[in-house]
This record gives sequence, structure tokens and C-alpha cells, in this order.
Amino acid sequence: MHDRATLAFYGSDASKYVARYRGEQHRDLMGFLDRLPPAARVLELGCGGGGDAAAMLARGFDAVPTDGSPEMAQEAAVFLGRPVEVLMFEDLADEDVYDGVWASASLLHVPIADLMTILTRVHRALKPSGLFYASYKTGAGEGRDQFGRYYNYPSREVLVASYIAAGAWSSLEVEEQQGSGYDNQSTRWAAVIARTAFG
Repeated sequence: MHDRATLAFYGSDASKYVARYRGEQHRDLMGFLDRLPPAARVLELGCGGGGDAAAMLARGFDAVPTDGSPEMAQEAAVFLGRPVEVLMFEDLADEDVYDGVWASASLLHVPIADLMTILTRVHRALKPSGLFYASYKTGAGEGRDQFGRYYNYPSREVLVASYIAAGAWSSLEVEEQQGSGYDNQSTRWAAVIARTAFG
């Protein structure tokens, strides 16, 4: 369920990629954390260099940073001063463990045919009323960027359908944003915030 070329990019360019974003936090992170209870346990999927995890820890959250790239996980571990687990999305097997899951610009690399399956695993890992954030580069279907990285480039309709098929949510919000990325290209993004049904 992962693209080998994309994983290879993050392996070979880990230090360069991390250096570009060192110390930065995603613009949506604080709003996400504000919607969680104090000291909530938050799983991060695709932590990159660890900037978002550092912000979570600084605010007293029980952050669990992970990354699918061993090289990225090592970069984050050095920055955070704590171990970072190497975890592929398809290997997420926790059930009813996390108050929140944070997946900034990571699930956009999941093959579109497998996205619903991964979202189901995330849903299972969340507690009742757990909060889930993920961001995606939107478009009209699968493709690769100038670095050879795979993107699922989903439309709003595809995203909503994938989430609905993955489990029961008490709320599902999609916010469209204009931004960029490592390729410096102007990009349309979709930020999806979903909350699992109450227990």
C-alpha cells in the first residue's frame, strides 16, 4: 500500500527535506490541538522532521510521532531527543487508543485504491469522539510530481466518499486551501477534519 519511489525519495533526501522545514509547524496544528482535551494522546502519521510533534509536546500533549521512512524517523528522533517509530500506514493496528490522529501531508501518498482501507485503520485507532486531521493535494486523479513522488490528488467528492466508507463519523469537515509544497508549485489543498462517533 505504499509507493516505493516515493519512499525512496524521502530516504535519499531526508536531511535536505528536513532542513527546509526545520522548526516549522503546520498552520492548522494549533486549531486542531485546541479541539482536543488537555494532555490528549495524539498519533502523528508522517512526522517528517518532527516540527509538529515538538509543538504538541511543548503544549503538554502525549504525542506519538511516526514516519514510514527510517531516515525521516531518525531525523525526527534526533530533533525531538526521543525515539520515533518507523510505521507504514498499512501496519497501523491499534484500536481505540488515540484521542487524535494528525496526518499533515502524508496520506496524500497513499494509492487512491487503498485510501479507504487506511482511513478505516485510522478510524479504528481512534477513541470514541476522537479527532482526525489529514491534508491532501487535490486534483482529478493520481499522478507524480517533478521528484517522482506519487500523489493521489483526490477531488473533494472522492475524499468525502472515502471517509464515509471508512467508518462512522459524528462530523466531517473539508476546508479547501491554497498553498505550496517542497516543489514550490502553487497547489490546491484540502484539509479534512473528522471526528469519530460518540461511544
